[in-house]
Amino acid sequence: MALLQTSLIWVMYAIVIAILVTVASVFVYVYQTPRDRSQSVTLTCIVAITTLLATALLVPVDVALVSSTTSPALGRRKDWATQNEIDRILYSLKIVYYFLYSMDALFCLLVIPFIYFWYEEYDEVASETGEQTLGQRLWAAFKYTISFIAIVVVLFLVGFFVPVAKDAKDGGLDFFKNLLTENRKLLKPLFTVPPATTSRHGGERALTFALGLLIAIGLCLYVLYTSTGLALLPISLVKAGPSVSSPTLKATTAVQLDSNRERQRQLEGRCGGNPGLLSSKDRRELDTLVREERTLIRRQRLADEARCEGQSRLMRAWLKVDAIFRPLQFIFGITLSVVALIIWISMLLTAIDKASNSLCKHRCGYILGHINVFNPINWVLVQSAKVFPVDYAIFTILVLLLFSSSVIGITAVGIRFLWIRIFQIRKGHTSPQALLLATAILMLIILALNYSTTMMIAPQYATYGRQTFCDRKLGFSEQQPDCSNAQHLVKPCSELADNLVAQQVCTPSVASTFLNRVAINFPFFGAIFFWGQFAFLGIYVLVLVTALLRSPKLDERQLDEDVEEAEEESLLASARGQIETT
Repeated sequence: MALLQTSLIWVMYAIVIAILVTVASVFVYVYQTPRDRSQSVTLTCIVAITTLLATALLVPVDVALVSSTTSPALGRRKDWATQNEIDRILYSLKIVYYFLYSMDALFCLLVIPFIYFWYEEYDEVASETGEQTLGQRLWAAFKYTISFIAIVVVLFLVGFFVPVAKDAKDGGLDFFKNLLTENRKLLKPLFTVPPATTSRHGGERALTFALGLLIAIGLCLYVLYTSTGLALLPISLVKAGPSVSSPTLKATTAVQLDSNRERQRQLEGRCGGNPGLLSSKDRRELDTLVREERTLIRRQRLADEARCEGQSRLMRAWLKVDAIFRPLQFIFGITLSVVALIIWISMLLTAIDKASNSLCKHRCGYILGHINVFNPINWVLVQSAKVFPVDYAIFTILVLLLFSSSVIGITAVGIRFLWIRIFQIRKGHTSPQALLLATAILMLIILALNYSTTMMIAPQYATYGRQTFCDRKLGFSEQQPDCSNAQHLVKPCSELADNLVAQQVCTPSVASTFLNRVAINFPFFGAIFFWGQFAFLGIYVLVLVTALLRSPKLDERQLDEDVEEAEEESLLASARGQIETT
């Protein structure tokens, strides 16, 4: 029975990974530009995004496996759940976690930079003439990637030697550290380290430090992009912006074009058709008007083409279908708004709980030993965990919603350095370089998202799931306590449960243990993680209020860029046709 249940959980995880491959592929193919597709860039982005989402969605598997060892109604372990069997489950989970986290770090710090420079070094003409060989291109890409390799080496060296936090005197924290120490013994670390120094030396601590640093960097991006996207995604479904074929756009463009030409006629009337007689100020204005006229003509032609396409049978059918499903889109947007608000409330409640009831505040990274405030999403996940895989489906939807919000946020804000926009992320117009940078940003964001979902949105679910223990103080066997006749004594597991039975029955998830270890060993990371959540909540409210007050408008500058790009593609196509004909 135990083997069947464990196999079913892992099979469900395999199905989810197959879905994630589809999600990552759709994202890459929708956003990349058709002109500059690169197989290496496409494959790298798909694998990287799939790996990151697989890391985040391993948490329900982790929770389901550790929860399967106990009987929630009786508050004790099941007959088959011996300590050796639990050790085997935790060990297999730890191998998968270390593999995924290592893949995430390698992709973010090495593979994506290498593929970026690999694509940059490609010269089509030199490659066709034989002047650029494969070895030359590999060496050029590797030469620029050396700096990132140095960063990885320095990062792990710092993780080896940076001092961890000293043991605190708080009784609750001592218990929590003992719990982590016991789990380290149970998990049989993959790195060979003397037992006395397991928590302070070795590759495990270096990986812990590296993960903490990457989460801290990703949290800054998570605060900026995910909060913005979480506010804008439902609003974009409820308040749809005007389209290119809108009659309003055509009328506005016609008015602007008439005004432009009238002003040109006034300036030309002053000089009698000889621009050289105008003042320097008037000549600059005339040049500006001429360029603006060309832009308005292109915009008008694009609107006419869109209206002509709208008159075709296929387009008319599509518009009718869109009109039919528009109410459903509105309802879906309202539903997403409610879900986003519930996520915001859940994060706020947990943040308040941590600020008020943390064991030792900033000295231990604001870890929370017991849930004191009701959390709606946490409650839903704990209750749905009674029927696997309902909780897995809910958690997957939650992660994909936050991932989609991150994509929407990157699309709205763009890839920037300070206030300067470096790359624009748009559907069908994203260059390979921008796609690689967006993938790296998403990888860092998902690491921070993994912390947020585990420690803030659903902390009880992500730590113990539906595990319970029997809180009978007297008259029970420590090996097999029985609460069948006293159901009111069955209590949810928590880190601060002082009952000896709780320590023997409750098994925390590997994900929560690892993330709590980051906060305990390096409290400055825990403080950054904690206060970053308040920044997330504040930016969400600011963007939401702004989006509600502003009416959606057509981005005319982006429209002009699309027109110019379409003209360039048509000119290139005609040039290619002439060359082929010749």
